[in-house]
Amino acid sequence: MGQAQIGVYGLGTMGSALALNMAEHGFDVAVTNRETDWIAVFVKEAGDLAVRLHPHEALSEFVGSLKTPRVILFMIPSGAPIDAMLAEITPLLSPGDTVIDGGNADFHDTRRRAAQLAGLGLHFVGLGVSGGEAGARHGPSMMLGGSDHSWQQLRPILTAIAADYEGVPCVAHLGPDGAGHFVKTVHNGIEYADMQVIAEIYSLLRNGAAMAPAEIAALFAEWDRGPLKSYLVEITAQLLTYTDPDTGHPMVDVIKDAAGQKGTGRWTVIEALRLGQSASMIEAAVGARGWSSEKDTRQAAETILGGAVGAFDGSTQALAEAFLAARILCYAQGFRVLAAASEDFGWSLDFAAIARIWRAGCIIRSALLDDIATAYQGDLPQGELILAPGFARTLAGCLPALRQVVCAAVHGGHPVPALSAGLAWYDTMRLGHGSANIIQAQRDIFGRHGFERLGQSGTYHGPWWG
Repeated sequence: MGQAQIGVYGLGTMGSALALNMAEHGFDVAVTNRETDWIAVFVKEAGDLAVRLHPHEALSEFVGSLKTPRVILFMIPSGAPIDAMLAEITPLLSPGDTVIDGGNADFHDTRRRAAQLAGLGLHFVGLGVSGGEAGARHGPSMMLGGSDHSWQQLRPILTAIAADYEGVPCVAHLGPDGAGHFVKTVHNGIEYADMQVIAEIYSLLRNGAAMAPAEIAALFAEWDRGPLKSYLVEITAQLLTYTDPDTGHPMVDVIKDAAGQKGTGRWTVIEALRLGQSASMIEAAVGARGWSSEKDTRQAAETILGGAVGAFDGSTQALAEAFLAARILCYAQGFRVLAAASEDFGWSLDFAAIARIWRAGCIIRSALLDDIATAYQGDLPQGELILAPGFARTLAGCLPALRQVVCAAVHGGHPVPALSAGLAWYDTMRLGHGSANIIQAQRDIFGRHGFERLGQSGTYHGPWWG
C-alpha cells in the first residue's frame, strides 16, 4: 500500500519549494524528476524534512507509492511537456485519481485536458500558484480549477500550505476545468499593469524630477505605509537602495532597460479581446515590454528624433494620488475580464473570494484587496468596481492628480502608456453619450452595416442610402 499523500513530479525551483512546504506541514510526499540525478541531491538538501520525502526514479514506483485515490502535482513546463507526461502516466492511474498542472498554463489547454481525462474517469486540475519561490516554500496564493472531487482530495493539503491572511488560507476552489488557470492568467495581467505604472512613476521621478534612487526608495517606503501598501511597492523601495558592487553606481542604473515576459500578460490581452473586452492598461503594459526589448532601435531613434525629456514638476503627493487611481482602474479592468470569462464559460466565479485569496502570498497583494472583496459582497452597480461607492469617491478625489500627472508627463515628453490608458478608459466609461455614433455612421456608409437608433429597436440605414 502506498503511504505518500501526494506526489510531486518536477523538482525545479517551484516544485522543490512546494514539496518542502508540504513536508514541513506533516504530509508525506513522493518526489521524482525527469533528470533523476537531481532527486538524491534534493532529498539530501532537505535536511530534517527528508523523513517526509519519498524519492523514486521510476515513474511506476512513484505512482505506486501514493495512497489511493492518488493525487499527483506536475511542476513542469506547461504545453507539450504536460501532454507528453499525461500520455505516459495515465495508463498507470485508476479512476478517481487526480492530476494537477501547477504551472502557468493556457486555460484552453486545461479545459481540453480536463475533458480528456474525465473520459477515463480521471480528474485534471489547473492550479494557479502565485508568490514565486518564496511563496511556494512558505505560503503561496493558489487558484484551483477542477472538480469537487479533486477539491475534496486537495483541500487539506492546500489549505495547510497556503499563505495565511488573518487566519484565512489564501486558496479557493474557483470553478471547473480552466477557471483556476484563467484567474491566475488575469492575476498576472494585473501584475504587468501594476509594474508598468510603478515603472512610469519611477521614470518621472528619476528622469523628470532628477531624484536619486535612494530618494525614490524612501518615497516608495513611505507610500508602502499607507493606501498604496503592496508587495510590489515594498520590493521597489528595497531594490532602489542597492549599489552595484562592480561600479559603485545604483544597481538599477546598470540594469539593461529591456523587460522580459513569459506570455501570461499577453494571454490576458488576447482573451480580453476575444471576450469583447479591452483591458487597456494591461495592453499598454504588454506593449511597453515589447517596445523595451527594441533597445537598438530606441537608441538609433534617440539620435534621429531627439530623446531629451523635460522636467517633471508634479508633486509627490500628486504622484501618490495618481498611483492610487491607476491601481484601482487596473484592478477594475482585470475583474471585468474575469466577469466576462465567468459568464462566457459558465464558471460562476466568486469575485470576493478571488480578492480574498490575493491578499497574501501573491505578487499583486495590496491594501486595496480588502476593499475589493467588500465591494463584491455588497450591491455593486452594474457589477463595476469603479461604480462601488467607496471606489467612486476615491477616484473622484484622485482623478485630478492623475490628469495633472499625465498632462505634465506628456508635456515633458515622458512616456506613460499605462497611466494615460487608465485615464482614457475612466473618461470613456463616465460618458453616457460617447462618440461611437460617428463610427456607426461610417460603417453604414462604406459597408451598409446598419445601426441602432436612440430609443428604437431594430437596425436602420442612413439617408445616404436613399
